[in-house]
Amino acid sequence: MVSSSVLGFPRIGPKREIKFAVESYWANKSSAEDLEKVAVEIRKQSWTSVNGEFTFYDHVLDQSAAFNVIPSRYQNLGLSPLDVYFAMGRGRQADGVDVPASEMKKWFDSNYHYVVPEFNDATDFKLNFNKPLKAYKEAKEAGINTRPVILGPISFLVLGKPSRSAQPGFQPISLLKKLLPIYEQLLRELKEAGAEWVQVDEPILVLDRAADLGPQYTEAYTKLAAVAPKIVLTTYFGRLESNVDYVAKLPIAGLHIDLDREPGQLEDVAKAIKDTKIILSLGLVSGRNIWKNDFNHSIQLGRKAIDILGEDRVIVATSSSLLHTPVTLASETKLTEEQKDWFSYATEKAGEVATIAAALSGSQDAEVAKALEANIQSIKKRRDFEKNSDDTVRKRVAAITPDDLNRKSPFPARAAAQKALKLPKFPTTTIGSFPQTKEIRQARLKLGKGELTTEQYDEFIKKEIQEVVKFQEDVGLDLLVHGEPERNDMVQYFGELLNGFVFTQHGWVQSYGSRYVRPPIVVSDVSRSAPMTVKWSSYAQSITKQPMKGMLTGPVTILNWSFPRVDVSREIQSKQLALALRDEVIDLEAADIKAIQVDEPAIREGLPLRRKDWDAYLTWAVDSFRLATAGVQDKTQTHSHFCYSDFNDIFPSIQRLDADVISIEASKSDMKLLSAFQEFGYKNYIGPGVYDIHSPRVPSEQEIKDRIKDMLTLISPDYLFVNPDCGLKTRQWKETKESLKNVVEAARWARKEWP
Repeated sequence: MVSSSVLGFPRIGPKREIKFAVESYWANKSSAEDLEKVAVEIRKQSWTSVNGEFTFYDHVLDQSAAFNVIPSRYQNLGLSPLDVYFAMGRGRQADGVDVPASEMKKWFDSNYHYVVPEFNDATDFKLNFNKPLKAYKEAKEAGINTRPVILGPISFLVLGKPSRSAQPGFQPISLLKKLLPIYEQLLRELKEAGAEWVQVDEPILVLDRAADLGPQYTEAYTKLAAVAPKIVLTTYFGRLESNVDYVAKLPIAGLHIDLDREPGQLEDVAKAIKDTKIILSLGLVSGRNIWKNDFNHSIQLGRKAIDILGEDRVIVATSSSLLHTPVTLASETKLTEEQKDWFSYATEKAGEVATIAAALSGSQDAEVAKALEANIQSIKKRRDFEKNSDDTVRKRVAAITPDDLNRKSPFPARAAAQKALKLPKFPTTTIGSFPQTKEIRQARLKLGKGELTTEQYDEFIKKEIQEVVKFQEDVGLDLLVHGEPERNDMVQYFGELLNGFVFTQHGWVQSYGSRYVRPPIVVSDVSRSAPMTVKWSSYAQSITKQPMKGMLTGPVTILNWSFPRVDVSREIQSKQLALALRDEVIDLEAADIKAIQVDEPAIREGLPLRRKDWDAYLTWAVDSFRLATAGVQDKTQTHSHFCYSDFNDIFPSIQRLDADVISIEASKSDMKLLSAFQEFGYKNYIGPGVYDIHSPRVPSEQEIKDRIKDMLTLISPDYLFVNPDCGLKTRQWKETKESLKNVVEAARWARKEWP
């Protein structure tokens, strides 16, 4: 009989209960006990076949705290373990404690951020608490037998980084022998408590870098299998390729592979483990998108696995944890019945897994037969809808020429023309958004409910823009922004104004910590019916003599931070978006906006996990950005912004973007990102972030001066912009004002030091 499983479930709660509980605790409005009460209820609601993935902030941070991987700067501060945990995630500046947050990175090619563990030779591993054991016992007491889940030792080390105090050349993987006893203790305690299976996630097995780690995997899993419950080793987001050769020899009981992303790997993996006793878990139901599963396709893959291994050695599962999907479609009341029939959220995906497993087991249950027939009809209706393309959009994409991707002149000529902006040396600016206050959110909500007219709402937005512009003028910023008070989200806002998207009420997914987003869904060809941002950028420019940046989100980011179509390539969808944005950029220039920022924080995130797949992606991704921005005159300064990105390995593509100014998140990366700019001789303007906006902590003026000084060892003073790490939407006004005041003063100091 074919069994079923999911790899993880959203931990946010159906109504974002965890977000509100955590933020209440941070605001000192509730206690740790109150927070835990909410957590218990959410865990009860979300128990599926796995347990232990729940978190208040990040599951990798949980493991760092549990294994005592706590950097020295967070120790001996007189804080509770919970407050130390949150300080690592978001920093802390209160009660005499002043520590910055740890670095965050994107979780593979998703929009989820994890807190990067820091290691050195002195890292003192010990089991501070056994989180999976606590969760397992909690479920067991409720009469539910679950499969605990942990991040595996190799991935935990490889996804970390050397701490600042680490010796030159230190690699975290060198700590494997020191770390393994902690895993042995954790797994032994799970087995003693009665856990039959344990899910050990080793996602780095789908990366090229894992090819050389066979000896480490053999050492680790030989030791762990001797004391652990039966181990199912899980991979996701990519393909094992040659790594399966050593994985098949490990003493594991089960192996999970992602067949949603990489269905072509099934036969090779199944044959590699055929002569072992390893059970194969098939990731048939996507953990990354919201489209209803095509049962016929999944059943065909399942039967192929059964033909090689037999029913008893096959598990039907989600491709990855469902943390990347919303909780339940049942909460969506504003989607049309046709639209709801296209989609499947986490709760519904769990049902899909069960139905596919039952069908592969030969179930004669009438409800299973009914579900299979309903799925056939749903998929047919969606395929019929997909045939209705916008011929104008398709023809415009087909007509793109190489000239459409090129600015009129090279950067030196453009830089000369842009002197008309009259920006000083070390020009100061921000990334775009300013704090989204309670009043702004309430006004938007009232507009949606009809409690404010459009005219009343517009007047409210004008006043917000006036305040943001006045503050920037008063504090002394050089290149201003309008603050984006009219925008609910940097992707959703544009999706709502473009043809081809639908939106949800409760389609929330976690981005990091308590930051949740509602990704738009691309359902058909994308086009622009009217200008989207010109009205507010023009208004902002009309009330100041300082230059104003127009603010747009780039095509690759809109695509990567949406749920994309699966019937059309990402390249086609990206270029459709680029053409719509190109029209907007040209309209902004015509409205006398002299600087235009097209943000691409997700361009590195979307990079395929295997290097052999990079070139194709980078070609169309960079072309999409250039297509969106190349239609303007030399005098118009184009900007772009990038999130946590390791640029070194794709730097030629960053150069090929040819933006006049790029800003990057760099404040928590110990300046390592900037070495590539020096190494490759980058000659356009650059604004590395001088402080971390993901934390409420206010940087001192001296900190920013020190950071500028460090930057100037790698970047010419003639090309350096001074700006925060990212947009200020999630921050409060008090800390924003104090931080930006220090930014401006530090830049003024730099002008005197490097005249």
